[in-house]
Amino acid sequence: MRKIAWYFWGGLALLSLLWLASNPAVLAGQPNFIAWRNVLNQYSGVLGMAVMSVAMLLAMRPTLAERPLGGLDKMYRLHKWLGIAALVLSLSHWLLAQAPKWLSALGLLGGGRPRRAPLQLPEGSLQQTFMGLRHAAEGVGEWAFYAAAVLMVLALLKRLPYRRFVQLHRLLPLAYLALVFHSVLLLKFDNWATPSGWLLALLMAGGSVAAILSLCRRYGGQPRTDGRIVALDYQPALKVLAVDVQLDPAWPGHKAGQFAFVTFHPGEGAHPFTLASAWQGDGCVRLLIKALGDYTAALPARLKTGDRIQLEGPYGCFTFDGARPRQIWISGGIGVTPFVARMQALAAAPAGQRIDFFHATSDYDAGVMQRLSQDAAAAGVDLHLLWQPRDGRLDAERLTRSVPDWRDADIWFCGPAAFGRQLRERLLALGLPAARFHQELFQMR
Repeated sequence: MRKIAWYFWGGLALLSLLWLASNPAVLAGQPNFIAWRNVLNQYSGVLGMAVMSVAMLLAMRPTLAERPLGGLDKMYRLHKWLGIAALVLSLSHWLLAQAPKWLSALGLLGGGRPRRAPLQLPEGSLQQTFMGLRHAAEGVGEWAFYAAAVLMVLALLKRLPYRRFVQLHRLLPLAYLALVFHSVLLLKFDNWATPSGWLLALLMAGGSVAAILSLCRRYGGQPRTDGRIVALDYQPALKVLAVDVQLDPAWPGHKAGQFAFVTFHPGEGAHPFTLASAWQGDGCVRLLIKALGDYTAALPARLKTGDRIQLEGPYGCFTFDGARPRQIWISGGIGVTPFVARMQALAAAPAGQRIDFFHATSDYDAGVMQRLSQDAAAAGVDLHLLWQPRDGRLDAERLTRSVPDWRDADIWFCGPAAFGRQLRERLLALGLPAARFHQELFQMR
């Protein structure tokens, strides 16, 4: 989280400094409200299009950005922050554009809105062409703003079904391309010859390519591989469906802890699921799917052996990498999935690490817990099973009492976000370095 916060705020600060360096007269002040409005309108437009462009690029799931950002889950969190920033900046830009009109109507802007003096430009010059298209660009930008704002607000609504979220998200590239047209024509012409203009042009060019690829349903991430469901096992007490898949030879293999975007039904779109099995080179993978919504709850009835499906991946950096000989694993509910895969990998190839694994659950299935205990024994992992109605909640104090040398360990957490946040804050307060707490932010919207 700290890394993506640095990228987010650092990127905004860098672009702001470049813009100020390209417009040094701003620091000397402005003579009146309209002059300040024009300056802030340009600034909000530049920042808004920059963050929207980066968000569009990240939506392509570029593999080159995954490792620097700490995994696709962190990349998607940054994408969400950028989307919120774009919404706020776009709204500010629109309000600044409308302000003189509203203030004049209320009689608060003396003399009305001042008219621009016509520029004397060489016939046929690029700047003259831009000026001739300003009116069209203003109209296109206003309607594109309305569309983009509605789509971004809807995307933030967690109650919106995932299928509708995907469908609405596919319309955003159209609004973005319209806003690029608006920005190219309305940015102060001289700014295109400055470092901030060069950077914005580069970002919008990349964002435009990403938008076109998105409209064509093409992504810059990992390849897609077809597969066939060979077995299904539903555990009603846990509301978890285990899906065994035989993949085509194109699958590149994966590390324990990684996930894939899985398409069971094309009309629904791809959902992210952690791979619950270690890679053995035989093309077989297992998915564990918790009924957390209408679609996942319906999968036990909709899926059948022999169905063809598609996986895109693998993604993720929650791969238990680290030089420390001591690890502590913590999972809650379906967050057990990456640890199941890791235990299978350790059973086949021990890493020589001492590992304590705490799994907290509010649901109980004796058969599943027995298999988890067997996997832990085979991997040489010390398993601590906590059934909350019987054993109570897991907290930092209970963890540190159970593992006296916890300060020497890397801690890997996968489970409910609030649970992970509480543990992390308390452990950091007790002296754990932030870099040693690894958390999967498995929320892609």
